[in-house]
Amino acid sequence: MQSNQKPHLIIQIPCLNEELTLPATIADLPQEVEGFECVEWLVIDDGSSDRTVEVARELGVHHIVSHQHNRGLAAAYMTGLDTALRLGADVIVNTDADNQYDASGIPDLVCPILEGQADMVVGERPIEQIEEFSRVKKILQRLGSKVVRTFSGTEVRDAASGFRAVSRSTAIRLRVFGRYTYTMETLVQAGWESLGVKSVPVGVNPKTRESRLVKSVPRYVFRSATTIVRTFALYKPFRFFLLLGSPFFLLGLSLVARWSAYYLFSDTYSSRLPSLFIGLGAILLAMQLWVVAFVADLIAANRRLISDQLNAQREKDLEKSKRSR
Repeated sequence: MQSNQKPHLIIQIPCLNEELTLPATIADLPQEVEGFECVEWLVIDDGSSDRTVEVARELGVHHIVSHQHNRGLAAAYMTGLDTALRLGADVIVNTDADNQYDASGIPDLVCPILEGQADMVVGERPIEQIEEFSRVKKILQRLGSKVVRTFSGTEVRDAASGFRAVSRSTAIRLRVFGRYTYTMETLVQAGWESLGVKSVPVGVNPKTRESRLVKSVPRYVFRSATTIVRTFALYKPFRFFLLLGSPFFLLGLSLVARWSAYYLFSDTYSSRLPSLFIGLGAILLAMQLWVVAFVADLIAANRRLISDQLNAQREKDLEKSKRSR
């Protein structure tokens, strides 16, 4: 990031009923960060029913934006990005309202973006050293991050971390289609769009409350897996449907080959028509999925063109708005 004028940093905090934990979170946030002209705080109230908004005002939060009702963490994150962009942010840092992340790591988080080495930087928590995490949760964190690295082509080792920084141009391009969480989906998108993604080690604070995202391990695993699969289908539809159809094709081919072998070479041939029909049906299903792969790939290509045009127009509008501020 190179400019004669120092950039503008906004630290955003998605909130849902955080009147008890928000004071400690705000108290730890920096008011100045080296390399930035100004640092501002943004609270995204996701339909809170307590005094979150009033507490934020009392604590001197610079900007507050509210959802009329609870729309989920992913929507709150995207609302924060959109608001920060309109406020002229050059770099946006996201942190949690429960004060999980040590805010002293923010300078390290934004440094790779300032130096032009990354478009997105994710804070890597010391998972193995966090006493509040059970052994099962630590295993799932490692497994989930490994799956995301495989799908995204990035080297992020803590994919579930919400402590992250993005550049202005990256924030303009990010899209989140799920409601549950934004962490994995944005990483997969960033990797597949060839954005520069880095990790930096960050510290954590003692737990202040139970996680609202991980209410039960099976539910968390199911939702995370659903997010990854949906994102894979969205950004790599040809590969997704090609892989989806391949097992059916191999099954059908093996059943047809088996029937053919019995028909041609067996001296005691019996009908075995069910195997033939099942095999042909599996091959037909595979071919239908592969046709869908071609159609979905064409749709995805068209969507990318439209997205690029919208991003370019949005960047012009935001730049014009920023100059008029």
